[in-house]
Amino acid sequence: MTQQLLALDFDGVICDGLAEYFQTTCRAYGELWTDSSDVALEPYRDGFYAARPIIESGWEMPVMLRALVLGQGRTEILASWPPIRDEILRQTQLTQSQFAQTVDGVRDRAITEELRTWLALHCFYPGVVEQLQRWLAQPDVDIWIISTKEGRFIAQLLQQAGVELPRSQILGKESRQPKYVTLGQLRDRFPTAALTFVEDRLPALEQVLPIPELAAVHLYLADWGYNTATLRAQVKTGERIQLLSLEQFSQLAQPL
Repeated sequence: MTQQLLALDFDGVICDGLAEYFQTTCRAYGELWTDSSDVALEPYRDGFYAARPIIESGWEMPVMLRALVLGQGRTEILASWPPIRDEILRQTQLTQSQFAQTVDGVRDRAITEELRTWLALHCFYPGVVEQLQRWLAQPDVDIWIISTKEGRFIAQLLQQAGVELPRSQILGKESRQPKYVTLGQLRDRFPTAALTFVEDRLPALEQVLPIPELAAVHLYLADWGYNTATLRAQVKTGERIQLLSLEQFSQLAQPL
């Protein structure tokens, strides 16, 4: 039987972490903009959730919250994020690395000091944990997590949920490379396996398309994740990137 290699994004495919994202972002915001103690951030929660699909890496989250506080609308952020992000970055005179260290530091302290509360802010999508457990029990299926979230955070959450995935198969932000590069490495390592990639960000899937070595990879956009109706409408029936529903994903007897 052909080996099935299933590469999954984490946030937006396996786990809904919007509540944790917002809490972490608010705390990081308070450290990055020390003059903001009188700014009530809760009113920006809905706008943050709505604009979340534009975020590619965690360091951008407090920048996006700053944009909302400064009066940028969620529609404008979704349409023109790179220049908005870069202008705020220029104004702060801080680096991407400094933003990332602040966000990760907030998470580290939350895990150390209030682990139960931190874990409770995450919600696994219905049926996903059970599906992962079923696939992990199949000897011809290998699951890999490819994410821009720190692998150690992912490992904590999976362990709490009862998903026994080897730590070596969780490839997080520490990989420091685009997801298509990681997919290429998996392709090289398992040249005869059937490789599938499920992701909720359309650009990450589109980056795979022009790479000849990844021409046989099956690509699916998770319609329940952090994307918008406009992006989902770009996925056309019969083309290589296919739209996938949570119900379809949770009921498959075999990986895609």
